[in-house]
Amino acid sequence: MIYVGIDIASEKHDCCILGEHNKKLESFSFSNTRDGFISLLAACKKYAEPEQTKIGLESTGIYGDNLRDFLRRNGYEIRTFNPLLIKKSMQATTLRKTKTDKSDASFLASYLARELPDPDPQISYHISELKSLTRARFSVVGACSKAKTQLKALLVQVFPEFHTAFSDVFGVAAIAILRKYPTAKKLSAAKKTAVAKILSEASRHRLGEEKAAMLIDLAKNSVGCHSETKALEMQYYLDQIELNTAYIRRYEAAIREIMNEIDSPITTIPGIGLVLGAMILAELGDVTRFATPEKVLAFAGLDPSIYQSGKYTPASGTMVKRGSPQLRWALLMAARSTIVHNPNIAIYYQKKLSEGKHYNVICSHIAKKLVRILYSLLKKNTPYSLFYPQISA
Repeated sequence: MIYVGIDIASEKHDCCILGEHNKKLESFSFSNTRDGFISLLAACKKYAEPEQTKIGLESTGIYGDNLRDFLRRNGYEIRTFNPLLIKKSMQATTLRKTKTDKSDASFLASYLARELPDPDPQISYHISELKSLTRARFSVVGACSKAKTQLKALLVQVFPEFHTAFSDVFGVAAIAILRKYPTAKKLSAAKKTAVAKILSEASRHRLGEEKAAMLIDLAKNSVGCHSETKALEMQYYLDQIELNTAYIRRYEAAIREIMNEIDSPITTIPGIGLVLGAMILAELGDVTRFATPEKVLAFAGLDPSIYQSGKYTPASGTMVKRGSPQLRWALLMAARSTIVHNPNIAIYYQKKLSEGKHYNVICSHIAKKLVRILYSLLKKNTPYSLFYPQISA
């Protein structure tokens, strides 16, 4: 049996191969290319066949994905370690402040020989695609929100009265007006018929001359300053919002298509829709790799941290907030949504609220409950209604 530790980086990886009794057989670097991957295979096969080879690497984001996939396709089992565990283990075994890529690879190999954790589960194509889609969507939603915040700040300067004319300043009609007339001065000089035409086309004929007259009147009496520079900035953020919104729709369409194919029972829980359900599934992966719901809680960073010393034993611990931040965020969002849409959760929420618990504390409790529900639901592949019949609120 040989143990291969690989320290992952963006352009090159460091590798250490150990034999029985931690005997170092070889240590080298290889590039993050096909030729580099082939050189790794050649080095491993000098000492053992794939079934007699254990390979371990840290979970360090995207840089190891291609290597992991390549090794699996060539018959190797991969084990992924939590970087925090590796760091703490290294600190516990030496007093020296030595950290290099080569030393990391060597420690990974020796740690692998000692621990021999279960191999990583084979992540299905659908789950892998969902993970990419949901994370991309999350990023674009954040960019869109930022662009909207910047646009609102500019509106306060060039046309602070604009929001009084629309219930949603990012609605289709409002955006159409801002594209043509980004400042109060430009709108005040516009003809009512021209403004009415834009409104009518954007609102499917719901708005017209009355709204146009209102907007022009607001513009003529506006205290906003006129600035061509700010008008240009407005156009930039309007473009960003339009582009991001279009991509959000495209991502959601792709997510919907995959979720319809896998037909997961996660969406049978009232309050968890396709997008949120997809995010939870993508970040959780195969639920059978977790022995208990508590393991899922730890993976999401929702388990409490407990510090006991001598006679001091705390009544409760704070959330550790380690593990997968994406899964933790999705579960907390699901908790908030189920409070509104799930009668069972709503009853629990009201009970805790009457006990004087803070909203955020209740949400964390509900997220933990959801983990236990999801664990049972996904493991048995059974709809939520069979486990928890609806209770009339």
